[in-house]
This record gives sequence, structure tokens and C-alpha cells, in this order.
Amino acid sequence: QVQLVESGGGVVQPGGSLRLSCAASGFAADLYTMGWFHQAPGSERLGVACISPAGDNTYYQDSVQGRFTIFRNNAEKTVYLQMNSLKPDDTGVYYCAAETVNPKAMCYHVEENYWWGQGTQVTVGS
Repeated sequence: QVQLVESGGGVVQPGGSLRLSCAASGFAADLYTMGWFHQAPGSERLGVACISPAGDNTYYQDSVQGRFTIFRNNAEKTVYLQMNSLKPDDTGVYYCAAETVNPKAMCYHVEENYWWGQGTQVTVGS
């Protein structure tokens, strides 16, 4: 069956870095746009970064532009989110998702019917 498994979350000080991973299985992940979504405590889930199937088109939320980088390794069926210069506002659960729309559309329109992972917690601060 379709599975998206996130890993790499943790606790980090402001200004620090983390790399999240999302391992896909059960479908042809190289044909899907993949994205990372952030849900802060008490807030809605928002698109952070999304990447096209070939990795040649990306979209970033304004608040992470220049700090976060999304990339993928289709041979390993894994999508990554490199997060640098982390801020306390980046705290929350990060979810990986797969869909067939373009990256901007995927990040803009958070749909329940995307394929979702279980999420990984990121905490910035003590």
C-alpha cells in the first residue's frame, strides 16, 4: 500500500539546521509532485516547499525562501527538506505528501485527499 514515512525531526536551537527525509513506497513516486507541509500548534497545515516529479521545478512559501531547500532522489524514492537558520516559528509537525498537481498548486491548496505521511515533530528552542 502507499506509504510516506518522515524522519529527521528533533529539537534544535534557533539558527540551527535539520534535514527531514520522506521515504515513499507502494507507488511510482517518481511520477508525483512531492511536498512538505508545516502545522504549527493550533494552526492549519500550510505548504512549505513542493517539488516536481523530475526535481526541476520547486515552490517555496515566502517565510522559508532562502532558508529551506527541497530536493529528491528518485532512485531512492526519497524527498528531503534541508532546513537552515531555523526560527522558533518553524516549530511544529512537518508532513510529507504526494499528488499529481504542479508544485505551486500543491503547496497553495492543501487537500485532504493528498497522500500523507504521519509527520515528524520539529521544535526550535529549548
